[in-house]
Amino acid sequence: MSEELSGTDNSTGYPAAEEEDDEEEDSESSWIQWFCSLEGHDFLAEVTDDFIKDTSNLYGLKSKFPRFNEAYYEIISGGIPDEDELQNEQYLELYQTCTDLYGLIHARFIQTPIGMAIMREKYLAGKFGICSRVLCERHNVLPIGMSNDIRTSRVKVYCPRCQEVYYPKDKNAEIDGAYFGSSFPHVLLQHFPFLYPLQTHNIYHPKIYGFKVHNGRGVYAEKVVTKYRTDI
Repeated sequence: MSEELSGTDNSTGYPAAEEEDDEEEDSESSWIQWFCSLEGHDFLAEVTDDFIKDTSNLYGLKSKFPRFNEAYYEIISGGIPDEDELQNEQYLELYQTCTDLYGLIHARFIQTPIGMAIMREKYLAGKFGICSRVLCERHNVLPIGMSNDIRTSRVKVYCPRCQEVYYPKDKNAEIDGAYFGSSFPHVLLQHFPFLYPLQTHNIYHPKIYGFKVHNGRGVYAEKVVTKYRTDI
């Protein structure tokens, strides 16, 4: 009983992809490759055509986007937008929908065997950056979202060594965290156990003239905490 849409596969309600001509198809002009190559998008993997065209992988996404059909068709069939399109307000609205739709598809793709293999190579190559904690000794990090909902928080990075979350470098800080999801680093490490760091988790111990500070705090700090608890 689904409503018939012009230019769609009526059996699924999704836009029907045009017939691909292998000789004429230029992979370098695909929307996905262009989008992932933009500055600040280093964290993103290129979702495969097979994954994105399998509508079972898109379950639940259609209801999140009023212009789902247009955005989906742009992602799978569109090319590199020209300067005029990038100055057009209507196109920019569609582009934002494409960005968020691709991001949520990406979050699902990177938890598949193929997607995890791509992200593993990025991780081993240090593409996601290193931990900002000195005692982690420049250990590689993984992207993580603090929420699975778009436009809630921007991407952060997770360090497998200290198991803490940090802000990424500025150039990657604008990506939505939902494009990776809150479970990705842990799923990847479960799938590739050899990625778990073998080094011990070094803990910093505050010292004054070689003597450890009790519980890492001075006497004044202890008094402040005690007073706060008493006031409550």
